[in-house]
Amino acid sequence: MTATPHAADWSAHRGIPLMRTLATALTVLDAADGPGAFALPYPPEVQRALDRTVLACLERGATPPVSLPDLVSWCRERPVADWPVDLPPEAAGPDDLLLDPDSSRPTELCYEWAEQFSDSALVLYDREIIRAALRLCREFGEEDAYTEFRRLLVTRPVLTSAEDFTVSMDHVLDPVKELLSRIYLPVPDSYLRGGGYATCARCLTLLTPLHGGGWWCERDRCRRRGRPPVGRRIPREEAGQLLHLARPLRQFVTGPGRAEVALEERLTSLGLRVRMWPAYDAYDVHVTFPDGWVWAVDVKDWAHPAFLGRAARPVPQTPPYDEAFWVVPQDRVDERPGYVTAYERNRPASARHVPLLTDTQLVARAEDRLSRVGRAKRQENDDA
Repeated sequence: MTATPHAADWSAHRGIPLMRTLATALTVLDAADGPGAFALPYPPEVQRALDRTVLACLERGATPPVSLPDLVSWCRERPVADWPVDLPPEAAGPDDLLLDPDSSRPTELCYEWAEQFSDSALVLYDREIIRAALRLCREFGEEDAYTEFRRLLVTRPVLTSAEDFTVSMDHVLDPVKELLSRIYLPVPDSYLRGGGYATCARCLTLLTPLHGGGWWCERDRCRRRGRPPVGRRIPREEAGQLLHLARPLRQFVTGPGRAEVALEERLTSLGLRVRMWPAYDAYDVHVTFPDGWVWAVDVKDWAHPAFLGRAARPVPQTPPYDEAFWVVPQDRVDERPGYVTAYERNRPASARHVPLLTDTQLVARAEDRLSRVGRAKRQENDDA
């Protein structure tokens, strides 16, 4: 039996460069406006992806895609595991697609491939924005400005004109006002239905109306949970110039951030003291127990455990803490058997001592620790 390759051995698989090139190309196509994206000459990243896919097929004696639309159909209809390319066993699940079959938009797998491996400026946009916000807030010496900036992106990815004005008057956000004006973009009419807009009650992003009724949510995780529940309805006349975050920020900041703030709410409800994104985002959640014991938590809402393992690193030492954890939403583990094992198999040696828990497990540990602290306190009082 062939051993499963360790993370360091992924470079030995010839399909790795192809998939990262292809994932980047699909994000480029997704960002392009109108049918012109499929007109010759194709963007260099797109042409390169098509050429490399054809070559990989020919090398394996497989029939290649005959055109860019044909390649896009492959990405929408053929699970990655069935492609005639050499990939590590844990690079994708048996049903994982690069494009959503209903919308032809990049899936989480596609974005995670691109985010892990590509140096494309388009893919790195979200990181550049976060770095810019950190730099500006540090220059002003305003940690609270960064925390509020991050919370705004997580909890308010859609802004009406009136809400945008309110944000513009929030002086805590002064260090990042110019940045905000560049990342909240006008909403196209494709989101309109019957003179209004609707947001998803789960992920807060705008829903896309489907022909014949119903709504489509851009988050893979949300779609797997069934039809998106309609949350906020925004009549066009009340919206003014409706704005929403740029797609990479919705994908890599708003989406994962929902898991972070949900964990914050659960821990706070236990009576714990919680700080979000402390010390300019050193890690996600700083938790203080009544006896002064501190947890540091990094929340990782990743679909694919092998990628998460490859990205694993020790939690920064500042602000100081007594225990540190990486945490993933419970439903991620429920959806993919062997999630934690795949993570552990792919993480580097430097992160061997960082345990991965689900959010449910972390909250249970917090409850257990609070119970033990309470018993110790009662015993202390009895002894006194």
